[in-house]
Amino acid sequence: MVPMAGPSPHTDHTDHTEPTDHLAAGAPAGPSRADDAALGDDIRLLGRLLGDVIRDQAGPEVFDLVEQVRQHAVSVRRDEGRIDAADLATLLDGVDVDVAVHVIRAFSWFSLLANIAEDVHQVRRRRHHRSIGSPARPGTLDHAVRVLGDHLHEPSQVASVLRRAEVSPVLTAHPTEVRRKTILDVQRRIADLLQVRDRLQMDAAELTAWEADLRLQVLTLWQTALLRLSKLRVRDEIAEALRYYELTLFDVLTSLQADVQRAVDALDPHRGRVQPVVRMGSWIGGDRDGNPFVTAEVLQLAVDLQARTAFTHHLTTLRRLSVELSMSSRLVTPSPELMALADASDDDSPFRGDEPYRRALRGMYARLAATARAALGEVPGPEPHADLAPYASPDELAHDLAVVDASLRVHGAAVLADAHVAPARTAVEVFGFHLCTLDLRQNSDVHERVVDELLRLGGVTSEYLALDEAGRVAALRRELATARPLLPRAAACSPETAKELAIADTATAAIDRYGDRIISHAVISKCNSVSDVLEVAVVLRETGLLQPGDDPRLPLDIVPLFETIDDLRGAATIVTALLDVPEYRAWIDRCRGGLQEVMLGYSDSNKDGGYLAANWALYRAQVSLVDACRRAGVRLRFFHGRGGTVGRGGGPSYEAILAQPPGAVDGTLRITEQGEVIAARYASHDMARRNLEALVSAAAEATIAPGGAAADPAFVTAMDELADTSLQAYRELVYGDPDFVGVFRALTPIGEISMLNIGSRPASRTASNRIEDLRAIPWVFSWSQCRVMLPGWYGAGSAFQAWAGDDPARVDELRRMHRTWPVFRTTISNMGMVLAKSDMAIAQRYGDLVADSAAGERVLAAIADEHARSVHWVQEITEAPLLGDNPTLARSIRNRFPYLDPLHELQVDLLRRRRAGDDDEKLARGIQLTINGIAAGLRNSG
Repeated sequence: MVPMAGPSPHTDHTDHTEPTDHLAAGAPAGPSRADDAALGDDIRLLGRLLGDVIRDQAGPEVFDLVEQVRQHAVSVRRDEGRIDAADLATLLDGVDVDVAVHVIRAFSWFSLLANIAEDVHQVRRRRHHRSIGSPARPGTLDHAVRVLGDHLHEPSQVASVLRRAEVSPVLTAHPTEVRRKTILDVQRRIADLLQVRDRLQMDAAELTAWEADLRLQVLTLWQTALLRLSKLRVRDEIAEALRYYELTLFDVLTSLQADVQRAVDALDPHRGRVQPVVRMGSWIGGDRDGNPFVTAEVLQLAVDLQARTAFTHHLTTLRRLSVELSMSSRLVTPSPELMALADASDDDSPFRGDEPYRRALRGMYARLAATARAALGEVPGPEPHADLAPYASPDELAHDLAVVDASLRVHGAAVLADAHVAPARTAVEVFGFHLCTLDLRQNSDVHERVVDELLRLGGVTSEYLALDEAGRVAALRRELATARPLLPRAAACSPETAKELAIADTATAAIDRYGDRIISHAVISKCNSVSDVLEVAVVLRETGLLQPGDDPRLPLDIVPLFETIDDLRGAATIVTALLDVPEYRAWIDRCRGGLQEVMLGYSDSNKDGGYLAANWALYRAQVSLVDACRRAGVRLRFFHGRGGTVGRGGGPSYEAILAQPPGAVDGTLRITEQGEVIAARYASHDMARRNLEALVSAAAEATIAPGGAAADPAFVTAMDELADTSLQAYRELVYGDPDFVGVFRALTPIGEISMLNIGSRPASRTASNRIEDLRAIPWVFSWSQCRVMLPGWYGAGSAFQAWAGDDPARVDELRRMHRTWPVFRTTISNMGMVLAKSDMAIAQRYGDLVADSAAGERVLAAIADEHARSVHWVQEITEAPLLGDNPTLARSIRNRFPYLDPLHELQVDLLRRRRAGDDDEKLARGIQLTINGIAAGLRNSG
C-alpha cells in the first residue's frame, strides 16, 4: 500500500487530540530528522509495511482493490477537496462482505499508523527545539514563570502563585475510546521504535533488524481484532484507567512536581515543600448517573484497586532503594536520624550490619507492607522480613524518606538523593496511599426519591415531593440540625434507597481507611435548586459521612452540576441561596476551608441549546458565579465537564483556561478527561508531560493575568443577542421539527453504535427515542460518524447573519471581538476546526439512508444551508480560510481524510443492507469496524 504523500508539517499536539500550531514565531528549521521530511519518511515506511502485510495476508486481489480505492480517494481530494461519491460507490457498493471487511481494516489501520507518525513527529520537533535552546513556548513552566514575572514585581510573588496552583484532571469512562488496550500497546511499541531510530545511529545490519521489528508490529496489528468480543464492564474500565499510572503518570507527575519545586526554590528559597500541583481524579466506579452497574461493591473495588496501585508502586520503590543504597557506615557517616531508622528496622542480618540505609529501607518496607495489609487484607508484593507497626498516614512515610534524603546529603551523596530518594518522596506526597480522588456522582432525581422515602419511613413527612422549594428546604434544614439518622440500619427500604445508602456506607469506610482524599467530591447531576444539594447532605448524614452540629464534620465537597442552558443561567442564584443556608455555610467555612466547588456541564448544555448559546451560557455562568461567591466571602473552584470534541467542550485546554473570565481560575480548577482523549494525552511520557505541564502553566498564568480580562460591554451585548438567535435556530431544528428525530436516527448510525462494546453505560437514560433522553456522548459521536458534526456549529451561522448581515460596522465589530477577546477567538477557532472536519458531500451519502426521502431532503437542506452560513461567517470574522490560524491541522486533515472516505462509503452501503433486513453477522461486524475506523481516524469523535 503506497502511503499518503505530503505529510502534515509542524505537528504539535499541545494538549488535545489533534495537531495545533503553538511554536514560537520565527523558530528555526530543524535538522534532517526534525524537519517535515522525517514525517513523510515515517508515513511512507509504515504505509509500505502495511501494504506488504495486506498483500501477504489478504491476497493480491484485496491489495489491488485497496490500492485502487486509495489512489482514487487521494486524487479526488487533491483535485477538488471533496469526494466523488459516484466513483467511490462504483468501486465499493455491493462488494462482498469478506472483501469489505479487509478494505475497512486496511484503511482503519493506515489512519492509525499515520496518527502514530504524527505523534512521534511532535515529540521529535519538541526535542529538537529544546536542543537548540529555543525560547520557552506557551504551555511550559518556563513560559509561565516569564509571564508571571512580567506581571508581578517580586520573585517571591511569582513563587507564591506557583505554590497555589493546583489542577485536577479527572479520568472518566465515557465510551468514545474505541481502541482496545491491546491495540494501544502495539501503537506504543511502534512509536517507541520510530523514536529509537531518531535517537540512535544504526548501521545497515541494525537498520535491517529494526525494520524487521517494525514489520512484526504492523503484522501484529493486522492479525489483532479491532473489536472487543464483549461489552466492557465497570471493573474493566477501572483497570483500563489505572494502567496509565504505571505507563506514564507515576513518572511524569513526579518529575513535573520536582520541576515546580525547583522553580519555586529558585525564586524564593528555603520556603519548604510545594503542595502537589496536580492531583489526579477519577469518576470510574463512583459515577452512578444512568449507570446501573455502579454499585457499592464496584465502588469498593475501585477504591481497593486504586490503593493497591499506589501501594504496589511505593513498595516496589522501597525495595529498589534497599538494593541501590548500599553505603557502608565504615565509609560514610549517616545522620543520627537515619541510624535510628536502621535500628528500628528489626533487620539483624550480619550481612547488612554496616549498611544502615539498606536496613532503614527494609524497615520502611515492612511498615508500609503492614499498612497495605491492614487496608487491603494482603501485601501487594513480597512479604517483609518482620512485622512492624503500620504507617498511620502517607506523611509518616514521606518523613522517613526525607530522613534518608537528608542523610545522604550529609556525606556528599546529594546526587544519589536527587536521583533516587527525592522522586520516591515526591511520589508519596503526590499519590499518598489513595492514588487519586474518586468522585461520587448521581442524578438529583434519584436523591429526591431517596430522601422522600427516608423522610416517609422516618415518620417525618409523607408529603415531601408535594412541597414547594421553600417547604423542601425548611424540611431538610430541620433534619440537618441533628445528627440523628432517619432509619435504623436494618430497616427495610426500596432497592434504590438501599443502593444509595450502601454507596454512602462504602464511601465512609473508604475515607476511614485511606483518608479524606480517597473520596472528596459528591457531584449532583441535573442540579437546579438548593434542595437538590441539601438532599445529598441528608443521605450523607444517614451513614455518618456528614456529622452536623456545633462541631460539624464533612470530609467531601458537595458539588452542584449545572448542565442545561436554563440551569446555567440560574446557577448564581442557586449558589447564592445555598450559601445563605446557615447549616450549609457552616460546613463550607468549618469543614471545607471556605471553598465552594461548582461543576459546569459542557456536553448537555450544548445538546440543549447548541454550540454558540452553550458556550456563552457557560461563560456568563462563570462570571455570575465568581461575583456571587466573592460577595458571599467564599472561594470558588470550577470543575469543567469537558469532552473530547468541540461539541462537548473540547479543544486545546491551555487556550481554554486562559480564555476564562477574571476570577474563574483562582489558582485551581478541575477538568474531566474523557474517552479517546485519555489515550491521546496520557499514553506516552512526552504527551502526558506536555498536557499536564500546560494545565499547570495555564492555571498559574490565568490566576494573575487572565486572557479573558473584563469584556467590553458592547461585546457582552452582542454575544447576548447572538446567543439568543443561535439558541432559537438550533432548537427550531432539533426540538421543533417533527421530522428531525426520525431523520437523525436514520441518517446517523446511532442505533448501531450501541452494538459497539466500548463502554459499560447505556446510550440513553431511558428507553425513549427523545433527544432529551439521549446522552450527549452518543449524540455527538453519531453526528461525527456521518461528518455533519452538527453539535459543534449549528445555529451560529444564522446568529451571525441576523446580527451583522451586510452591515460593515457590525462585521468590523465581530472582527474586533475576534482580535481582542480571547473567549470569542477561542470559540470561533474551535468552531472553525469542527467545520473543517465536517463534510456535507459525505453527509449527503448518508441522506440516502432516510426512508422518508422528503423529510430527509428537507432536514439535510436546512443543515447544509446552516453549514454554508457558518463556514462563511467563520471566514468573514477571521478574514482567513477555515483553519487559517492552524495550518498544521489544515494540512493534516487534507492529507489524512482521503483515507476516511472509503470507510464512510462502506458504512453507508453496509447500513443500507443491514436496515433492508440482511442479518449476516459479518455485515454487522463490518458496520462496527467502520464506526471504529472513522472514530479513530477523526481522533476526537465523542
